[in-house]
Amino acid sequence: MADVIPGSTSTSPGNIFILAGQSNMAGRGGVSKDPITEKNIWDGYIPPESQSNESILRLTADLRWEQASEPLHWDIDYHKTNGIGPGMAFANELSVQVGKSIGVIGLVPCAIGGTHLREWIKGTAYYTKLIDRIKASEKHGGKVQGFLWYQGESDASVEEESKSYETELTKFFTDLRTDSNNLELPIILVKIVTHDIFTSPIINFKEDVWKAQETVTEKLSNVRMVDGSEAVGNFEEGLNEDKGHLNVKSEVKLGKMLAHAFYSNFSHRLTP
Repeated sequence: MADVIPGSTSTSPGNIFILAGQSNMAGRGGVSKDPITEKNIWDGYIPPESQSNESILRLTADLRWEQASEPLHWDIDYHKTNGIGPGMAFANELSVQVGKSIGVIGLVPCAIGGTHLREWIKGTAYYTKLIDRIKASEKHGGKVQGFLWYQGESDASVEEESKSYETELTKFFTDLRTDSNNLELPIILVKIVTHDIFTSPIINFKEDVWKAQETVTEKLSNVRMVDGSEAVGNFEEGLNEDKGHLNVKSEVKLGKMLAHAFYSNFSHRLTP
């Protein structure tokens, strides 16, 4: 059951979800380069599926619960320009599927654009911060019910990293569950759509990451995968002009896909 946080008007959520990975999880929907300044800007458009409501909270960078609103990662992935991601669409769609019994949903933004898996493994600064945010999110009685992971584009641009992705991802998920004291934590990962074209023009290594994601999904319990390409559809219509990031429409569809995957596999874990 959610509790009122001391010194705050917000109510802590009962069912909590972690959003982690790189830029397409943080959200670049609606972000484009200004032709005059050549800086990335967000157009400010928030689709209906990503609108705020009092039943969806986010954990801020300084570990406070507040009403969630786009861009969810503005104070987390702060070196980049953030836009629409899949998180709000996920929470809104899950609320529709479950109904009022789901109560207040908590989203914990953790994604950082451009990161490689090696930057997330145990012992790194991002891993330590991730675990700290998970524990802080449960401080007032809520429970982390799912870990949403969209990462791998950077690794798909480096041959050595793509070859070791399966081993490293397996260890990362295993360590994550152990250190968050949630050994059966449901994990839903996104099969990457693009590789990091800003790092390398070579696309060959993407298939190695695909295979690694598929293998990890098969061999670890409580891991499911959604195919990002299904959210994007036609690349000309589903990606930003940079051809590396999902646009608003694709991010919203991905959020709904993640919600469906969680609901169909793990809804029994939710607490009223």
